[in-house]
Amino acid sequence: MINSGDLFHVARAASVQFVRPIMFRVIRVLDWPTYDGWAWLDGYELNSAGDAAIRRSIFVQPAGLRKLAPEAHQQSAQRKPMTRIPVRVL
Repeated sequence: MINSGDLFHVARAASVQFVRPIMFRVIRVLDWPTYDGWAWLDGYELNSAGDAAIRRSIFVQPAGLRKLAPEAHQQSAQRKPMTRIPVRVL
């Protein structure tokens, strides 16, 4: 079962369109008509920092999705502290 807020690794196992795998956070499962074993998901493609980069609706086979643990994603998305750049005053 797919729920709002779920995080998935989407690759070719879910649909041939995902030659380059993406991380995807679900907003909702759309109730659009589709083929048996397929679903439309509305959500956000995440960038490497774990931030929402692009809002998308994707057509996938739920059986091919790989669910990610939110805790694992949050640990990998922690940002480095900002580096202070010295400023020279003239």
